[in-house]
Amino acid sequence: MRANLSGTSFPSELRDLLQRRLGELEKQLLKKVSNLEQEKSQLSNATAAYRLKTESTLNALVERISELEKGGGDFKSPEQFKLSLPQRTNYLYGRITKTLPEMYAFTLCMWIKSSASPGVGTPFSYGVPGQANEIVLIEWGHNPIELLINDKVAQLPLEVRDGKWHHICISWTTRDGQWEAYQDGEKLGSGDNLAAWHPIKPGGVIILGQEQDVVGGRFDAGQAFVGELSQVNIWDRVLKPVEIQSIANCSSYLAGNVISWLSSNVEVFGRGAFKRPLEICLEQLPNL
Repeated sequence: MRANLSGTSFPSELRDLLQRRLGELEKQLLKKVSNLEQEKSQLSNATAAYRLKTESTLNALVERISELEKGGGDFKSPEQFKLSLPQRTNYLYGRITKTLPEMYAFTLCMWIKSSASPGVGTPFSYGVPGQANEIVLIEWGHNPIELLINDKVAQLPLEVRDGKWHHICISWTTRDGQWEAYQDGEKLGSGDNLAAWHPIKPGGVIILGQEQDVVGGRFDAGQAFVGELSQVNIWDRVLKPVEIQSIANCSSYLAGNVISWLSSNVEVFGRGAFKRPLEICLEQLPNL
């Protein structure tokens, strides 16, 4: 009787066990397929991002080669010039002929020289439809230099009003609104919560020397920049400290992959504003 009972119950138990194992294997297989699909999607996104970055870098190189072939106008090299804005008016300024793409991070670097008081004014502003203060670098009155992104403000610990050339870089990322400020290759400040999770909007206007109240215009002489600018470059990423240091100490030159400082990219407006040859690193040799 025991043999008969065990003989009849064993196939049922085996069947249940096999069903459970098949169920578990099916779940594992579905999970594996799901993971593979997710990895495939991530790989595709990473490949697309890498392709866009590569194309952006290649475009910057092609643009640079084109400028070199044309001879850079009156300058030894297309980036070896300065923009001079000697008076505080509402009609002297430079305009970058290119615009910005949508960006989730950026680094803005430039050489700047000014002895204006009070405040150097607005060396850089980027306005888009609906937001004239998308990106602004300004020092007016007795306030410290301020960085505005989407009209949100962070005060920067930079001092450039001594009539000497200084190299400054400001980096920002939409992730938690983190920012860093460098002067002459040294990081002097950082912070967060500056327009966090806000993407930089594309298709706006870049003005050097004036603060925009509407896109591309309505300038206020009281906020105008007085001094000289050179090598204003923009990247769509946060530069590494070693990259910023190498630019500041003239051990290398790194052109922006979004906006590069080329004579053909900078238009000058107003009688008294001008572009002149400048080999910034030769001028800086005594200080380095």
